[in-house]
Formats: sequence, C-alpha cells, structure tokens
Amino acid sequence: MGTQETDYTKEAVSLLKRLIATPSISRQESAAADIMEETLGNYGYDCRREQNNVWAIAPHFNEHNPTLLLNAHIDTVRPVDSWKRDPFSPTIENGRLYGLGSNDCGGGLVSLAQVFRILSMKPQTFNLVYLASAEEEVSGNGGISRALPLLPKIDVAIVGEPTSMQPAIAEKGLMVIDITAHGKSGHAARGEGVNAIYEAMDDLEWLSSYRFKKVSKLLGPTLMTVTQINAGTQHNVIPDTCHMVVDVRTNEYYDNEEVFKFIQSHIKSEAKARSFRLHSSSIPEGHPLVQRCLELGMSPFGSPTLSDEALMPFPAFKLGPGDSARSHTADEFVEIGEISHAIGTYITLLDGLQL
Repeated sequence: MGTQETDYTKEAVSLLKRLIATPSISRQESAAADIMEETLGNYGYDCRREQNNVWAIAPHFNEHNPTLLLNAHIDTVRPVDSWKRDPFSPTIENGRLYGLGSNDCGGGLVSLAQVFRILSMKPQTFNLVYLASAEEEVSGNGGISRALPLLPKIDVAIVGEPTSMQPAIAEKGLMVIDITAHGKSGHAARGEGVNAIYEAMDDLEWLSSYRFKKVSKLLGPTLMTVTQINAGTQHNVIPDTCHMVVDVRTNEYYDNEEVFKFIQSHIKSEAKARSFRLHSSSIPEGHPLVQRCLELGMSPFGSPTLSDEALMPFPAFKLGPGDSARSHTADEFVEIGEISHAIGTYITLLDGLQL
C-alpha cells in the first residue's frame, strides 16, 4: 500500500470514529450531518444540504456526460441491549474498529468520501456526486427521497452498503401488511361471541404455506412471513379482533401492488399495506459498471436486505466494505483493512471508466 493510500485510509478511519461518537439514530442525524457538511467543506467542496442529507458535486461537471452517484447513509438503528461495549465509543482492537454504525454503513460512507476526493482531482468521462443520506434505516420521507430531486440527473449509483466488496446487483423489495381478523366479544366462561383468533387461523395457515411460483436466479423466491400477532384484552374475554403483521419480500418478478391484491383475494381478514414504494431493484448485468466488476474478478449476487436503492429511479447496485451479517448486531465492527481495500477497489473500478 502506498503512502497516499495509507493517508486516505487514516482520514477515513478518523472520520468514522467521529461519526461513531456522535449518536445518529434515524431521524436524529443532525449532528452527524453537521460533521459530514464540515468535512466536505474542509475538503474544499461547495457542500449542499437538505435537512440531514448532505452532498457535493465534483468539479468539471459537464451536463453532456453521464452522472455517477456515490451514496451511503449516516443514520443507524438503535443499539441492541446485548452490546458489551459502549456503542458510541469508537475502539480499535486487533485491526477492528468497533462502534454502532461502523459496519452499516459507516465503512462505506467514509470510504466513498475519500474515493470522491480522489476521483474528482482530475476530469473523468462521467460526472460525480457524493451523497450522505439520512433516514435509510426507516425508509423515511426525510431521507434520500427528499434529496434526489435536488441533485443533477443521475444515470447510475453505487450504494456503499456492506457487501464484502462484492456487487449486489439486485435486492428484494419490502412491503409490510397489517391484517385484522374480526370477531365478536363475549364471556369466555359461557362460550359466547366469535373468537377473532380462530377467525384468523385459516388466513395464518395460508400465509404460512403459500409459495409464490416465480423464483429469481439472483433473489430466490418472494417471501411473506407473519412476524407479529396481537389479540385479546384479558383471559376471560373472547377477543373481537386479532391483528397480524406480515413482512413481504418481493423479487423482481412481482411488484408490491400485485402481491397485495393477490393476498387480499386469498384471505378473509381485512388487509392494509403500509406502503407500496419499496420495490425490488436491480441493475442490468450488461451495464458497464457490472461488466467492469466482472473483469476485476468480482462475483455479482442478489441481496435479501433492503437499502435506499429501492428509492432510486435509475440503475444502482450495492458495493461496500464490511459484512452484512454484522449489521444491527451487538459489538458491530468494521476492519481497518476492509476500508483500505474498499478505497483501492473503488478507484480501480471507477478511475477512467467509460459509462
């Protein structure tokens, strides 16, 4: 590793330590956005901000060239109770940087910031935009969907989620459905009323056993899983409602509206989708960026987890340091070597690329 690459890694790690020490739970990212705004300004860029979304556009912008977006999010989930360390105290041990958000997706956030600096030092055949976005973990309206209309027209994006620096060229969509079975309350001792739990049983059986027919090569089957059930007020009252939450993960063969209507037609309970906007997303395997990944020996795959890619109306894929299996876990970490490797890999992938 050259001295210059080492310096960029050190700056990335230093920035990530500051971010870890600054709590940035979704919808509470203001202080972290301040850090990103200050950092990009110190790097010499005319930084822009909308709420807690912060971005910069590289010099040499040419409206006739395609535009590449480098994106990662600044928010984190809440720390789980099983943390043995202080989640907001960045600690380096044995080459690992521990702290909340270090892996998801602080490593990608700070690596892409350095890559943006390096690539923008000279003209490229494409325009470059760096965006540190908010509210990713809750798919909030104040996040990337608020920032995108203010950016130049984007042709393709790299999302710095942890993928072990392998390209996730497709990801599943998400739809959450609230299902309510209705009964009639009564006294349990007299066997009165209509038990809403029993009314829900046929629907539960169908939801648990039905299999969608179209299976994706990259993403596998569309899945629906009942994840929450709530009914009853006390032991001697027949419940008049039974509420269920269904988590639906769609592959590219099904859109959310289609799946919702299909579910509605097969259950007798009342169903309501919280949102339809988080569709499955992908980038064509023939795209120049994917082809360049293949030339570098990378292995494209499909990701079961959701990201801001779902809200991007243009081709995008996930590529970032860290391991998705570490996300949202206690004692989360990213390896310093992963950040260094990511910076080098991004540069090799993008410098001089013809989009």
